[in-house]
Amino acid sequence: MQADYHIHTFLCKHAEGELSEYVDAAREKRLPEMCVTDHAPDPGGYDAEHRMEIDQFPQYTELISEFHDNGNPTVLYGIEADYYEGCEQFLGKWLVGQKFDLVIGSIHYIRNWGFDNPEERNIWDSVNIINTWREYFELVGRLADTRLYDVVAHLDLPKKFGYRPTERDLKEMAQPTLDHIVAAGMGIEINTSGLRKPVKEIYPSPMLLELAREREIPICFGSDAHAPHEVAYAFDKAVKLARQAGYTHCLRFRQRKKEFIPLS
Repeated sequence: MQADYHIHTFLCKHAEGELSEYVDAAREKRLPEMCVTDHAPDPGGYDAEHRMEIDQFPQYTELISEFHDNGNPTVLYGIEADYYEGCEQFLGKWLVGQKFDLVIGSIHYIRNWGFDNPEERNIWDSVNIINTWREYFELVGRLADTRLYDVVAHLDLPKKFGYRPTERDLKEMAQPTLDHIVAAGMGIEINTSGLRKPVKEIYPSPMLLELAREREIPICFGSDAHAPHEVAYAFDKAVKLARQAGYTHCLRFRQRKKEFIPLS
C-alpha cells in the first residue's frame, strides 16, 4: 500500500475518532506511513468552523508527537493550509517556523463562497460554471506562486457536487495552472475522498492527471480521512489511476524534503 498523506483529527471540528484509531487503521491496512494534515489555524478568523484555534495548535503538535516517526506505521507531522487572498500575512511567517514534514495547500473558498460546503451547494445553481472554475484555477495558480506549500490538494475540488465544465474548457483553463505548479516545484495529490462525495470520482480526473504527468508533476496519495475507517480509502483505485496516467513513482516527504519511491 501507498502512504496516506492526508488525514484529519477531531481538532478540525468536523472529523471523528482518536488519532490512535487512525494509526491502528493504517497498521491494519499495512501502510508504510501516514501523515496527519489537519486544517491550519488562522488567527484572522478565516473559516473558523472548520479548523483548530491558534491556541489549540500546541495540542495538535503534542498529539502527533506521541506517534511521530516512531513505530509502525511511521506517523508524519503535516498541515493542510488554505490559500486565500491575504493569507500570506500569517502563513508566510508561521509555516516556516514549524517543523512540518509536509504542507498541503488547498482552496475551499472563492471569495466568500465555500463552494464545496454542502450548506452552500445551492449557490452553484446561480453561478456561471465556466467562470467559476476559471476563477478557481486562477486561485490555485496563485497558491503555487506563493511557494509556501509542497502539494496541491484535491486539484479539481469544484466538481464535488457534479457541476463541471466540458473537458475541452477544463483542459484550457487548467493547463496554465499546472504550469504554475511546475514552476513552484510542487506535487499534487491523488485524493480518493471524491469517491465518497456526490461526484463519485477521484480528484483529479483522469484527463487532469494525464496533463500533470505530461509536465512531470509528481504525485502522492491522500484519503482525506475524517474518520478512522476512511484511512487509505480506495487506494487500489488511486494507484490504478496513477499507472494509467503513466506514473511509476510517487513522493515521500521528510521535513518538507521530497524523494521519489516506486509505486507498489
